[in-house]
Amino acid sequence: MPFREINSKVVEAEIRPGRTVFSQRGAMLAYRGPVSFTPDVQGGQGGLASMIGRRIAGEHTPLMTVEVPLGPGGPGETPCGTVMFGHGGHHVSVIEPAGHTLYVEADRLLAFEGTLRQSTVFLGAQGGVMGMVRGQVTGQGLFTTTLQGHGSVAVMAHGGLLELPIRPERPVHVDPQAYVAHRGDVRNSLSTALGWRDMVGRGSGEAFQLELSGNGSVYVQASEEKL
Repeated sequence: MPFREINSKVVEAEIRPGRTVFSQRGAMLAYRGPVSFTPDVQGGQGGLASMIGRRIAGEHTPLMTVEVPLGPGGPGETPCGTVMFGHGGHHVSVIEPAGHTLYVEADRLLAFEGTLRQSTVFLGAQGGVMGMVRGQVTGQGLFTTTLQGHGSVAVMAHGGLLELPIRPERPVHVDPQAYVAHRGDVRNSLSTALGWRDMVGRGSGEAFQLELSGNGSVYVQASEEKL
């Protein structure tokens, strides 16, 4: 695992020659060694299509490429570096997609390994029309980022992250504002529920819930605040 949790709000990554990490621009807190930082204009490993998709949606999160350039003698002659990442004092957790596709809100991404392929998916493909309604009603947007393959992802959340298993016989209902990410063979839809908070006029938006079903996990934060 390239990301080591220093504390609840900072992770450290070891950067070796040939191992690339992508992070949000401005997320670097400190580093050691011959590490280079360059703006990423290709949307991570997802290429130009990923970048264009997010820009069209107005949800593009600028990335930077973090790497150790190869020395003249090759990988064995180049020392490693370490980089500490954090942003805004948010809690940081590390997720391993383990070969599955991780769906994560773009503004939650702190850093991820270059071995993961990044792409952009239209929420209408995850829940049909209800997926589009989810984006409009919850304010999460119509597009979300996907990371696929083997590697580690550092994500941000208010108050820490909780992983809830999803099983065919046990779907999970989540407050849309608490949703951070999910992985696995999971379908989502928008459901409604009228509770006492709505009846007394709080207007919290909890009349709408995300229902996630299938096989996988959903990650929620311990808060309803957006980043």
